[in-house]
Amino acid sequence: MNDGAHPPVQSVHAVDTAAPWRAVGVARVHESAHLHVLGQATYTDDIAEVQGTLHGALGLSARAHARIGAIDLARVRAAAGVVGVFAADDIPGLNDCGPIINDDPIFADGVVMYVGQPIFLVVAHSHDQARRAARLADIVYEQLPAILTPQAARAAGSFVLPPMRLTRGDYQSAFDAAPHRVEGQLYVGGQEQFYLEGQIAYAIPKEDQGMLVLASTQHPSEMQHVVAHALGLHSNHITVECRRMGGGFGGKESQSALWCAAAAIGAFRLRRPVKLRADRDDDMLVTGKRHCFYYEYAVGYDDDGRICGARVDMVTRAGYSADLSGPVATRAVCHFDNTYYLSDVDIRAACGRTNTQSNTAFRGFGGPQGAIAIEYIIDEIARKLGRDALAIRRRNFYGDTERNVTPYGQTVVDNVIGKLVDQLEASSSYQARRSAIAAFNAGSPLLKKGLALTPVKFGIAFNVTHLNQAGALVHVYVDGSILVNHGGTEMGQGINTKVMQVVAQELGVDMAHVRATATDTSKVANTSATAASTGADLNGKAAQDAARQIRLRLADFAASRYGGSAEQVRFAADQVDVNGQQIAFAALVQQAYLARVQLWSDGFYATPGLHWDAATMSGKPFSYFAYGAAVAEVIVDTLTGEWKLLRADVLYDAGKSLNPAIDIGQVEGAFIQGMGWLTTEELRWDAGGKLLTHAPSTYKIPAVSDCPDDFRVALFDNRNVTDSIHRSKAVGEPPLLLPFSVFFAIRDAISAVGGHTAHPPLNAPATSEEILKAIEAVEAAVARSSAVS
Repeated sequence: MNDGAHPPVQSVHAVDTAAPWRAVGVARVHESAHLHVLGQATYTDDIAEVQGTLHGALGLSARAHARIGAIDLARVRAAAGVVGVFAADDIPGLNDCGPIINDDPIFADGVVMYVGQPIFLVVAHSHDQARRAARLADIVYEQLPAILTPQAARAAGSFVLPPMRLTRGDYQSAFDAAPHRVEGQLYVGGQEQFYLEGQIAYAIPKEDQGMLVLASTQHPSEMQHVVAHALGLHSNHITVECRRMGGGFGGKESQSALWCAAAAIGAFRLRRPVKLRADRDDDMLVTGKRHCFYYEYAVGYDDDGRICGARVDMVTRAGYSADLSGPVATRAVCHFDNTYYLSDVDIRAACGRTNTQSNTAFRGFGGPQGAIAIEYIIDEIARKLGRDALAIRRRNFYGDTERNVTPYGQTVVDNVIGKLVDQLEASSSYQARRSAIAAFNAGSPLLKKGLALTPVKFGIAFNVTHLNQAGALVHVYVDGSILVNHGGTEMGQGINTKVMQVVAQELGVDMAHVRATATDTSKVANTSATAASTGADLNGKAAQDAARQIRLRLADFAASRYGGSAEQVRFAADQVDVNGQQIAFAALVQQAYLARVQLWSDGFYATPGLHWDAATMSGKPFSYFAYGAAVAEVIVDTLTGEWKLLRADVLYDAGKSLNPAIDIGQVEGAFIQGMGWLTTEELRWDAGGKLLTHAPSTYKIPAVSDCPDDFRVALFDNRNVTDSIHRSKAVGEPPLLLPFSVFFAIRDAISAVGGHTAHPPLNAPATSEEILKAIEAVEAAVARSSAVS
């Protein structure tokens, strides 16, 4: 049926979108689902090993910051099975794997900057032999002062990049003139990506200095560049391939470079294949995580809760090198507004250099850290005014024709947040439940319930404009089957499934006739990372472009063979309608081949209309905004700090969804992952800078039992106003902000301990210990107030 995704394209040979047949906009099973459930999906470590394959392991620093006074690797080299040991001096080319600036050595050279930093690579006959040998190094360290927290980094003026600042209007005057003010601090912790498949790279030498690297990576082209630089070669010597990842979540965007480079260095030196697979503990000790943020804020507001002026000073734990901290901080700055119009702002962000893992991308990429600050502030404003936070949120929403320009200068042209929140408020029975919870809390001194509704506005595109491009190849074979290759990488999110649907739609065939192959730098070159929620948007458009060129050629051929006009030829349901006749798609393809019609094509797409000035922090960095909202209801045990999510209602704006089944699954997964970040997943370092939470025994991701028994997820009916792929919207990152509702529901329950008269100083993650501290603070504040009165 015609779902109104968009009217028929007004150009020759347009696909008839009024037809009942569709390959997009319908639920389709993930293209690898059958392989997943049968255990037949091939991940990097499953690939059959080439004869003579060796295995690597990394020797890691035991100090957070120190000079290497002396290093003796004799015992490492003498260990059983060891074939080679390689350090900084053994790298043929550049000792760097940084994605933006050259401050991230593959192997530490003279100075170590964090506990877990790689110093050398051991290559042995087996994985176990390599790991055992890597622990035998004799290293003398000369201790240096270590900075471990973002607060300490700011106090020391220790930054990996210059601080950034975005201003609009006159914050200070607006703040000074505001009838009411709120000031405070907030700390939000980081998060381990905890992908099921750890970091892994398998480097296989080829002829004439060539190198094939099979890797679990979100960014094959960057891995190609890093390996080429490390080996002192050109990009055309290096091929990087990734069929699928067992999860990425941003942790394999830049951080897979270390593993690819190290494996390639070993393979290059020994002229034998080398596989480097990280055990979970080593993976967590070595790699960066989501950035933790420390905030100081000051906001003025009026009697109705409308914000007059807002200042926030954010500092992140960047780690020892820049990695992607600059873009992460930029996105945090650009998402501080979330769904709210802020007329006068002073938004500052700094990337603190700390002697910890170099933090990196994680689903949301700074957006969640920026947006949670304004939500925390609005929650406090509501409590100070004695109002429901939902009313204050509505009071500050962006408008449609006025109050509709972001602090960085982009006009919000597709604002649906008001309608979306109205729909969710009604469908979740928010007001009735709010009253019922108040009654419950009045009669329950120990167990307290909390409720919160939080909205989301998330910008879609890379902030760095040139990254918003993609390429694809589509091959139609003589039997009518179709092969598509594109620059995106599959990490379980379903990008291949969506791209296959797009190609099937364009050529009018059932998706069963389309296959997707491994991402390969020798097929589609110069690709961007599969990140920023742009995977389907960019690669879907590129694949559509390639498939459309083939369809146009076939339409011209069909009209020339059977008569009629090419623009009236219709492709649908494996059939081609031409001049009153119906021909099987495969039959037409065979005829076209014999007539020497080109049956393959490349495609390209670059997102139009984007621009960004990093100096002024202004422009139009986003193609469009995705919206959503969630309601969470929790119950908290005030004696133990334990809590339970009782019910979650989620409404997400996926535009005209390409695949509702996959999109709903992405929303569900993002919600639980974000809930883990804000509640249970606590990263802790000891006084010496060693990460203590480096295994599932100490680092707690959500389990099945943490999911609510009542979990209601729906997609908001909203055609994207931007010409995205079939008017859909991205679904990778934005839903991770929806469990803000869980955090603020917990805060609401804690607030109920004091009759909502005191602000719970709740930091994230809201562990049981953190909840108890907040409860004690509320009780103390109420006691002080009672003593004064």
